[in-house]
Amino acid sequence: MNKIPLLIDTDPGVDDALALLMAFNDPRHEVVGLTIAAGNVGLKHTVANALKLCEVAGIEAPVFAGCPGPLLHPAPDAGYVHGEDGFGDVGYEAAQRAAEREHAAQAILRLSHEHAGKLLLVALGPLTNVALALKLDPTLPERVARIVVMGGAVTGHGNITPAAEFNVYFDPEAAHIVFEAFPQIDLADWEGTIAHGLLHDHVVEWLAADSPRARFYERISKKTREWSADRRGDYWHSADALAMAYALEPDGATELVDRPVVVELGHGHARGMTVVDWNRQNGLPDRFRILMRYDQARFEGLIRAALAAG
Repeated sequence: MNKIPLLIDTDPGVDDALALLMAFNDPRHEVVGLTIAAGNVGLKHTVANALKLCEVAGIEAPVFAGCPGPLLHPAPDAGYVHGEDGFGDVGYEAAQRAAEREHAAQAILRLSHEHAGKLLLVALGPLTNVALALKLDPTLPERVARIVVMGGAVTGHGNITPAAEFNVYFDPEAAHIVFEAFPQIDLADWEGTIAHGLLHDHVVEWLAADSPRARFYERISKKTREWSADRRGDYWHSADALAMAYALEPDGATELVDRPVVVELGHGHARGMTVVDWNRQNGLPDRFRILMRYDQARFEGLIRAALAAG
């Protein structure tokens, strides 16, 4: 079987870690690279976390360090949710392997040539690296078979500001560049995430699996899960895991909506907002396929399988 080449741009982050475990566990896809951005925490930590997760999972995918911050304007990270190191501040022993010397943006372009017409690009963090790659080579979209982006809040109910989702808000200029460049983007947003909550009690059961992945993930996610239980109730939410489920098994989507989407770049209350033209009033093409609903049982099954994998 010819595996689908999968390139993941990510900022690990507890959410990203779960999505990566799902990707590592999928026999139909080959992870050809992890390109790392700053976002949830600083680049030093996100690179270290990606390397450690590969080590825990026994995966040799190359890791490429990317941009240490947004293209133009500083933005706050999410260390208060994920831990200052992004992995719950558990003090894990650093991975033995180091990141590659090639910059993430250059790796994106090289891998797009090596896997031209076949590459699945999944962007789980701020879009800084992908935007930089596009500025270096605007023909990148011609070689990407499919791009899945975790980002946005399609009806303006943000999770970092009242109107904006974290990944887009962290670097709206980068999101604008990416959103304008690709002829079609599959979008898994924050509000879709909220519609696909995971019961805390079920998650605790899954994390009791006797596997290195489950044991490691139980440790690094504890702080985040406690933060979520205190503020969001009975359900925990994993935005990147939902995006990865949609990427790996798109036929699990039960409701998709095609619409135009633009990013607000101003510096007021709406900065980073993803504005969806629900009524198609501006005459723009429907280039965004927005995930509204995904089969919940399939979503949870992918998570359970990833955590229990040996």
